[in-house]
Amino acid sequence: MNALCRLIAYFTPPIRLANALQPLLLLGLRLFLASVFFKSGLTKIADWDTTLTLFTEEYHVPLLPPAVAAVMATCGELGLSSLLVAGLAGRFAATGLFILNTVAVISYPGLTEITRSYHYYWGTELMALMLFGPGLVSLDAWITHRCRTRR
Repeated sequence: MNALCRLIAYFTPPIRLANALQPLLLLGLRLFLASVFFKSGLTKIADWDTTLTLFTEEYHVPLLPPAVAAVMATCGELGLSSLLVAGLAGRFAATGLFILNTVAVISYPGLTEITRSYHYYWGTELMALMLFGPGLVSLDAWITHRCRTRR
């Protein structure tokens, strides 16, 4: 038992360091993912006619007319990624982008294995944000702190 206690004591400082760095990691994830999805949204609004053509002919979004799917995808990419940067409604934003990412994988048969792996990677990162939240460096954390101190 004494050896186990020494082992735990040995690993306590690195664990504390990892816990201290978690907010920065979550911030980095949020900024990276927001960049990916925001750039995609900007690409869509840069040439709306091409976007509508792609949603009509290439992307086969289930249950939605192509124009509606194009508007929803564009608004989702731009709006939810902006929320993600701020860390405002962070879990909601991550969940929305996760759904959007999943629909993209399902509805676009032209994805190669490499591009599909990117989507899986982004989906895994979004799932981490869904589970852990946006972290301490976020508006969600600031609002929660303000509400608790006012009670």
